[in-house]
Amino acid sequence: MVIKVLLVDDEPLVRAGLRAVLAAQPDIEVVGEAADGAAVIPLVRSLRPDVVAMDVRMPLMDGIEATRAVLRSVDSPPKILVVTTFENDEYVYGALRAGADGFLLKRARPAEIVHAVRLVAEGDSLLFPAAVRDLAASYAQDGPANEAHETLLRARLTDREEDVLRLMARGLSNAEIAARLVVGTETVKSHVSAVLAKLGARDRTQAVIVAYESGFVSPT
Repeated sequence: MVIKVLLVDDEPLVRAGLRAVLAAQPDIEVVGEAADGAAVIPLVRSLRPDVVAMDVRMPLMDGIEATRAVLRSVDSPPKILVVTTFENDEYVYGALRAGADGFLLKRARPAEIVHAVRLVAEGDSLLFPAAVRDLAASYAQDGPANEAHETLLRARLTDREEDVLRLMARGLSNAEIAARLVVGTETVKSHVSAVLAKLGARDRTQAVIVAYESGFVSPT
C-alpha cells in the first residue's frame, strides 16, 4: 500500500527537502504541499492523504490549531506528524495533546524521516516514546492532569488493559507487547482497541499522554 503524504510548512526549502526524501521511496507518494495550516482542510478533503507532515510554527495558523481543525472538520482524518525544529517544545506537546500522532525533527536524517512516516501511518507503536515522556514531564499541568485522572477513572481498565497501556507508554509495538505478555498479536490489538475506546483516545499517542498526565505512568 502506498502512503500518501501532504507537506505543510512555510519554508519552501523544508518542503523541498522532505519531498526529495519521501518521494524516493516506492511506498510513499507526496500528493501535495501547503505553506500554512490555514490551507490544510481543503487539501486534506481533496487529496485524502494518509499522513500530513505539518510544521508546528506557521504565521497564519500554527500546527496546533491546524491539527484541531482537521480532526474537528474532516471525516476519517489522516494521521498528523508534526515537524519541528526543537523536540522539547511546548508547541509540540500542545500539538500532541490536540491530536497529532507524533513529531519529527527538521534535522532528522532521511532514514528517520521515512521511518517516522511509515510508523505513524501504521499506528502500531509510539514514535519517539522517550521524547513524549520528557515532554509530559516538562509540560503536563495540574489542569490537564486532573482531567486525565478523571478520564482514567471513568475508563475502568481491566488489569490486562492496564498492563498493555504501561507497555504502550514505553513505546513497545503490538508484536513486542504480545511477546512480553505471552499472548497473540491479535489479542494485543483487541486490548489496544479497548484501551483507546475506553479512554476516548484517537490513537495510542493520545492514550499514552493520558497515562502520563494522570500519573498512571510516571514520566520521570
